[in-house]
Amino acid sequence: MATKSICKNINIKSRVLARGLINALEHGKGKKSKIVEFSKSVEEVKGEDIKKYFGVQ
Repeated sequence: MATKSICKNINIKSRVLARGLINALEHGKGKKSKIVEFSKSVEEVKGEDIKKYFGVQ
């Protein structure tokens, strides 16, 4: 999740929506995140390697 979306202000306009948000937060409180396994090979590319990849001299 992007940092920008975490830091947004929200306006809750009804009691039903407020309860829904609270229930969702409480429900997710104890859950652990899933371990992600990549199905494709992954390689970190930096600096000059990026230029070589795109053929920039």
